Parts: sequence; structure tokens; C-alpha cells
Amino acid sequence: MLRVAAVAKTFVLHLQGGVPIPVLEDVSFSVAAGECLALSGPSGAGKSTLLRMLYGNYRADSGHIRVWHDGDWLDIAAADPRAVLAARARTLGYVSQFLRVVPRVAALDIVAEAGGGDRDAAAKLLHRLNIPPRLHGLPPATFSGGEQQRVNLARGFIARRPVLLLDEPTASLDAENRDIVIGMIHEAKARGAAIVGIFHDAAVRDAVATRLYPVTPLQDAYDRDHSDQCHAGAAA
Repeated sequence: MLRVAAVAKTFVLHLQGGVPIPVLEDVSFSVAAGECLALSGPSGAGKSTLLRMLYGNYRADSGHIRVWHDGDWLDIAAADPRAVLAARARTLGYVSQFLRVVPRVAALDIVAEAGGGDRDAAAKLLHRLNIPPRLHGLPPATFSGGEQQRVNLARGFIARRPVLLLDEPTASLDAENRDIVIGMIHEAKARGAAIVGIFHDAAVRDAVATRLYPVTPLQDAYDRDHSDQCHAGAAA
């Protein structure tokens, strides 16, 4: 469902004299239907950047990100914006850590819109995630962080996309709601979704991951190499 080959990414700080910040290099993996690949590594290693690249929010500097879309392979790394939007509409799902929606829109409408307008399915999913009916008609901006994350999860899972990207889906949840989300991830795997996720909670990662892909920080190596070159130049 997803094939990533030799992907690299460097950010350039133009306001700092064009300083390059290497983030990812030679990232390669594939994810089949029914698998959950967990990206592992310390904070700042580039895991969230990689997820955004898979979703087309960031462009890769090199390499390929191919997703099985509408019966053929679409390279997200090279696709035009319309093709990326079409893939998001039918193939790629994404759950970020934070809910970003149009203000003053009710939680039920936010979830239903992602599910093709099915308000009954949206209400059932919100109820499953312990969002009480009294909150369904309110905008999520008034909710707690955990409630907002659960609305975000409902919106991400109701669409039942074939490829699902999860960025810390349980970061703000208590144990009860965390277990509910673990169950939802298992159900998505069982229906054939290919999942790539970041799970800093080791218990969640162990419960859902089929395998791990290590993401190592490049900036530390860049800083060491740059420092060594400076010392060598000074010594000369």
C-alpha cells in the first residue's frame, strides 16, 4: 500500500543566512495492508516530518513516496497538488496531535464531514470515544486537550482510508480512552488498512505495532562533522 524509497529532507533557514538543517536521509520502507509500522526514535529525529512528507505537506528533496491509489502507484513526492488532494480524499488518512478545524463548527459536523456527511456514524464514533452528546453540538475549541484529540481521532477513523498516518494518537488520553484507540487501530488493521504511526507510549506501540522503523537524528551527526571540520581548519 505504501513504498518509501531513498527519501531525504533538509530544511534551510533563510533568515539565518541559509543554514541547512538536515533532517532525514535515505529513508526506505514499505507497508502492506493490515500492517502497522511504528516510527521509533527520540524527539527531534524527524518522525513527524516524515509523516507530513507521506501526507504531502512537506516535499521530499529526493526519493519516492509511492501510495497505492485508485488502482495504481502515485508518487506523493512528485505529484501535483490536485493529485495529492485526490489521494487524501480517497486513500490517505492523517491524525495529527492537534485538532485544526474551522472555528465555531460543531464537533458532530466536523466528524460527519470527514465521513461523507453520515451524522449517525459520527455520533456513534464520538460516543465510543467518550464525547457525551451534550458536547456534540459545540465547537471543539471549547473542549479540553484530550477531548479535542478524541474528536480528531473520530474524524481520522470515520473515513476508513486504506492508508492511515497517526502522529501520537494517544498523547493526551487517559488509560480508558487509550485502550479504546488501541482497539480502533486493531480494527483498522483487520479491515486491511496500512498504518504508519508515532507512538511514544511504549505500551501503545507494543500493543499495535507490527514492526518498528528506526528514525535517527541527522542533525547531531551534522553538528559533529561540522565541528570536526572547524577544529581541523583551526589546527591547520
